[in-house]
Amino acid sequence: MDRPDPETLAWIAAAVALLALLLAAVAWRRLRVLDRQVRRLVAAGAPTTPEADRLTAVEEETVRLRAELSQALRHVAVVRYDAFGDMGGRLSFSAALLDDAGDGMVVSSIHARGESRTYAKGIVDGASDVVLTPEERQALDAARTGETG
Repeated sequence: MDRPDPETLAWIAAAVALLALLLAAVAWRRLRVLDRQVRRLVAAGAPTTPEADRLTAVEEETVRLRAELSQALRHVAVVRYDAFGDMGGRLSFSAALLDDAGDGMVVSSIHARGESRTYAKGIVDGASDVVLTPEERQALDAARTGETG
């Protein structure tokens, strides 16, 4: 086999070096563009990872659930009593159901020998526009303070 001419080898080496230099320049330019984009995103406060996106979604869901929970009827108290002197067993009751703002209702069931009656009274901001019985007031106060009746 013939050995390649040194001048040909020099031209091939120069071409490979030029190609390598060109590829390095293209890679360097792309890196600078990406670096600028990342810096812009970070400066704008944009999340840079999928975990940050998930964290943001979880935080938004937590805020939504807390808003919903504040409207849930989660303050409950029941007061049982004998509505009539001739009846025992505390079969009558008043139950107060309130949300965090003090809105909700008081439900009372009066049990007598021959019948039972149930009443519901709306509560807005901890007060009713209808007069409450002492038992209903007791249930309402217990629900607001967290006592169980």
